[in-house]
Amino acid sequence: MLPPSTIHQRILSFLHLEIGNHIRSKEGTCGVFPTPFAVFLCADDSKHLEPDISVICDQGKLDEHGCKGAPDWVIEIVSPSSRTMDYYTKLSLYRKAGVREYWIVDPMKQTILVYDMEQAAAPTIYSFSDTINVITYNSLEINFSKLPL
Repeated sequence: MLPPSTIHQRILSFLHLEIGNHIRSKEGTCGVFPTPFAVFLCADDSKHLEPDISVICDQGKLDEHGCKGAPDWVIEIVSPSSRTMDYYTKLSLYRKAGVREYWIVDPMKQTILVYDMEQAAAPTIYSFSDTINVITYNSLEINFSKLPL
């Protein structure tokens, strides 16, 4: 597999800092974990995924191997080789496991699909010029126009 592109890493760093700084400023208890970080969607499963970013609010799900159970919020940054996995396979797995919020950030399309998994609605589609209100952390807004491309 090819290493992540520069734009992938810029998006990852931007989101990790935005989320982490907000949680710290609010003295929140959620943790933000960038890849590589193992997520075992079923606590007794031996197979794991490595989302680009996982936000976990239940600290009881964490151990020295990663997260056991569904994170509250997962962000995947689409690469050419991960397109089908991120848009279809992982969406289904995350929904079934109980992830509350799922973002698909697509650098090629410059879009962000936001799935509120607790609602049965279609995703909300944003562009890289929009500000997104985070569902999991309702006091957090991420302004994608500040993304350093």
